This record gives sequence, structure tokens and C-alpha cells, in this order.
Amino acid sequence: MNIFEISKTFPKEEIYSLTDQIRRASRSVSANIAESYRKRIYPKHYASKLSDSDAENSEKEVWLEYAWRCK
Repeated sequence: MNIFEISKTFPKEEIYSLTDQIRRASRSVSANIAESYRKRIYPKHYASKLSDSDAENSEKEVWLEYAWRCK
């Protein structure tokens, strides 16, 4: 939710690129964790979904770094 609130302050020209990417990646992290929890009885599926969540988190970090450096 913090990312969503902060991204509201981004320039309007970034709404379909940087803003959208950061919001989608951050939402995907929690969604993948929820999916992994449901798959916890299947160890390989569980690990796969957690890996997906980690990858989305890394993507979010990259987009936040871009936002930070571009001010």
C-alpha cells in the first residue's frame, strides 16, 4: 500500500510505464505468496511460487531504483 500511495506522486507521463510497472510488481509479490501458501502441501509447487514471488520482488526493487535515481 505504501508503494501505491507513493506512486501517486509520480509524474503523469510515467503513469503507463514506471508507475504501472512498480504497482504490478509489488502486487504480484503478495499474490504469489498467497498462492504459494495454498500449494504448501506440494513442496515443489510451493517452492516454485515462492521463487516467483522473490523474482517479482527483485523486479520491484529495480523499478524503485529507477524511480529514485530519476527523482
